[in-house]
Amino acid sequence: MATQQLHQSQRQTLDLRQKLAPQMQQSLSILQATALELNHLVSQELAENPVLEEEAVDDAREKEKLGDEEREPDEEFEELSRLDEDWRDDMQHNRSNSSQTQELEKARQHMMDSLVEAETLSEHLLGQLSTSEAHGEIRDLALTLIGHLDQDGFLAQGIEDIALESGLPLAKLSEAMALLQSFDPVGVAAQDLRECLLIQLQKLGKSHSLEYRVVDRFLDELARKHYPLIARKLSVSPEQITAAAEFIATLNPKPGSSFSSSSNQFITPDISVNRDGEDYLVVIHNDNVPHLRISNTYKDMMSGGKVSPEVKDYIMGKIRAGKFLIRCIQQRQETIRSIAEEIVKRQRDFLDKGVAHLHPMNMAQVAEVVGVHETTVSRAIAGKYIATPRGVFEMKYFFKSGYETETGAAMSNTSVKQEVLLLVKAEDPRTPLSDDKIVKKLSDQGIKIARRTVAKYRDELDILPSHLRRSY
Repeated sequence: MATQQLHQSQRQTLDLRQKLAPQMQQSLSILQATALELNHLVSQELAENPVLEEEAVDDAREKEKLGDEEREPDEEFEELSRLDEDWRDDMQHNRSNSSQTQELEKARQHMMDSLVEAETLSEHLLGQLSTSEAHGEIRDLALTLIGHLDQDGFLAQGIEDIALESGLPLAKLSEAMALLQSFDPVGVAAQDLRECLLIQLQKLGKSHSLEYRVVDRFLDELARKHYPLIARKLSVSPEQITAAAEFIATLNPKPGSSFSSSSNQFITPDISVNRDGEDYLVVIHNDNVPHLRISNTYKDMMSGGKVSPEVKDYIMGKIRAGKFLIRCIQQRQETIRSIAEEIVKRQRDFLDKGVAHLHPMNMAQVAEVVGVHETTVSRAIAGKYIATPRGVFEMKYFFKSGYETETGAAMSNTSVKQEVLLLVKAEDPRTPLSDDKIVKKLSDQGIKIARRTVAKYRDELDILPSHLRRSY
């Protein structure tokens, strides 16, 4: 008997797990989704669940508080109708008192309607090719070479390699390449950095300049800042080489980068942090998230009593699925808001004083306060952005490990990075600080850090080693 009860209990547990697993997966997907991904998920649910409908409302605030208890159908529909009416009344009240919000929305919509799709490098070059005097074979070969350009505007292969692989005449390909190199942006269709810079110097009328000779013969030495060596080879002073290097630095090493798709991305923050007197107010952007409700059509169908038991069971199943989706979206928003409030509380010094005052913080600390698991925090902040008076940041930006100073104060690794950056900015360019000297200066400030860590932070900050930072 006991064995039979055990088997029955195990079957019930397995059935429950199988039933909850899809819902749990849906809940986690909604929590982790960005606003754009969430809208896509909701679109799929709207297509699959006929009882769900979406109503777009400015500054929508979710008011449905649906319990998990099983209730009789009539009782359940009565509550759904009441909640729907409450929500409508609340939204009507908000509409009557939201002229400022409507004006902001009109301005935002005008901005979005004014955006045009960015022109690609290929489109930019094709437009110039269509108005050029090139015809026939050269025009066709230029089209071929445009297809060989990388995102920085360089030919991905040398002209000889392209000729060898394609069987096209090298002389004609070179002529087509010269045509592309006469187009805007200046330096496009070069085979390497040296050629790219030389093209730009030629366009500036500096074909016989010191800068041209430096790029043409000593580009590698220039990158290593071996100015005295270059000066000796060209029989000029180090000061002249320094001046030439400063001019060369104004040239564009990646002429196609301004057409990169990554430079045209728009970020819509999920959270805004606004100054409110002496405090900061956290506002979650519910208008970026779809607002769902149960369709009145199906409520009327069920309350009419003219549907078969099979249809009634089907509709009830869809309603429960719809209610679960609505609860998941509400919980997602509440979790993100709670995490943001804790971030603001712990990073008040950052908001008041800047990046150098960012404190160490981990997900376990926030999870404990919010009342969720650490992995929930990780999922909730994935791909989410927060707009602060200091700028727009990914929420994960605020979760940093750190160091303890000799005074017992805690500093995030971002704050230590900032200190490294400030030290380098303040150094004498003729005797730049080595990593060991930076370690010593940080130690004098009470910050104990290894030299290899300084080197790592310097690389992350795109700061060259001391011998490459020296100015002559």
